[in-house]
Amino acid sequence: MGNSVDAGLFQQSAHSPSYFELARRMGEHGRQLVDFCIPCNPYFPTPEMFDALAANLETVLKFYPSDADTITGQLARVVGLNPATIAMSNGSTELITWMDHLWVHDSVAIPIPTFGRWTDQPLETGKRVDMFPLREADCFQLNVDEYIRFIRARRSRVAVLCNPNNPDGGYVSRRDVIRFMDELADLDLVVIDESFIDFVEVEREPSVANEAAIRPNVVVLKSLGKNFGLHGIRFGYLVANPGLAGKMRRTLPKWNLNSLAETIVFMLRDHGAEYHRSLQLLARDRYSMAMQLAQLPELTVFTSQANFLLVKLSAGVDGSDLRDYLVNEHQVFIRECGNKLGMSKQYLRLVVRPQQDVARLVTGIHDYSRRHWAAEDELAVRRNATDRSA
Repeated sequence: MGNSVDAGLFQQSAHSPSYFELARRMGEHGRQLVDFCIPCNPYFPTPEMFDALAANLETVLKFYPSDADTITGQLARVVGLNPATIAMSNGSTELITWMDHLWVHDSVAIPIPTFGRWTDQPLETGKRVDMFPLREADCFQLNVDEYIRFIRARRSRVAVLCNPNNPDGGYVSRRDVIRFMDELADLDLVVIDESFIDFVEVEREPSVANEAAIRPNVVVLKSLGKNFGLHGIRFGYLVANPGLAGKMRRTLPKWNLNSLAETIVFMLRDHGAEYHRSLQLLARDRYSMAMQLAQLPELTVFTSQANFLLVKLSAGVDGSDLRDYLVNEHQVFIRECGNKLGMSKQYLRLVVRPQQDVARLVTGIHDYSRRHWAAEDELAVRRNATDRSA
C-alpha cells in the first residue's frame, strides 16, 4: 500500500497531526486521503469561489493586507454586529491564548471532554483548571444547573461553556445559556465558545453573541475556519462588550490578519446564500451519516448538533488500531479520542462528510471488523488447542 504511517505520529501531542504532515508521510497515497478528522465544511467555499480566489492569488499573496480594524469593520457588516464589540484574530486559539493571559488570573472551570486548548492553555500558565466531567450515561449532555453548582463549590473565577461541545456535538439551548451567563454575572469572565454554532439545526437563532455584547463579563468565541471550511487561513473572532473587545483589539498586533482572510471576509458579502445552502447540505449529511453508522454493530452513535459525530466502539475494539488500519489501508483519516481528557480509545470523532466519503469509511470499518474478529477467532482456536494438549 505504499508508505505506511508510523503510529507514533499520532502520539506527539494532544491534537491530531495536520493533514499536510499526514499526507507527506503517506507518499502517493496521501493524494487519496479522505479527512474525517478535521471538522471542516465540505460545501463552502463553492468551486466558483475557489476559482475566483485562484484567479486573484498573485495579488492576494504579493500585497500587504489592510489593518485589523478595516477587516473587522467588514466582518461586522456581514454578521450584523457593532464593530466595537468584535476582535478578530489569527485563529480562535490565538484568542484562547490571550484570554488566558488577560483575564484568567486564578482558576477556570470547563466541562470535559472538550477542545483541548481550553484545558491545556491555562494549565501551561499555572492556573487551576476545575474539570466538570460529562457522563456517557447522559450522552455527554451538559446539565447547566449541575455545572453552576460545581463552579460555586470550586469557587472558580472563570467559566467556559462550549456550545456545541467538541468532541460530542452536545448542544445547550439558547435560553439555558443566557440563564448560565446571568447566574455567573459575578465571575471574572464567562466564555461561550460558539465555534460550531452555525451547524445547529434545532434552534433558528442559537447564538448568544448579541447578549454577550451587553453583559459586563461575557465573551463569545467564533471560529470562521470551521464554519467556512477554511482552516488553513486561520481566522476567528470574539464578541464582547466594547470595553472587553477593545482591550483584546489593543492587545493583538495591528496587522494580525493575512490577505487571504481579508479576501474571504469581503467575498462573504456576496455569497451568503451559498453559505446557508452549505449548512443545509451538511445537516442532511449529518442525519444520513448518523443513520448509516448506527447500523454498524461496532459503533454507538451519539446525537450531535455540530459538523461531527462522536461514536463509541464496541468492547474489544481498539480505536488507535482501527485508526491506523483505516489510514494505511483505506486512506481514511479519523480522530481517535484516547488523548482527550474525559475520553478513551473507545471513542472516535468523525467529521460529517458527503455520502461517497461515508461509504468509504463504512467499507473500511467493515474490512477492519472482518480481519479483527477473524484474528480473534483464530487466537481462541489456538488457546483451546493449547488447553486440550496441556
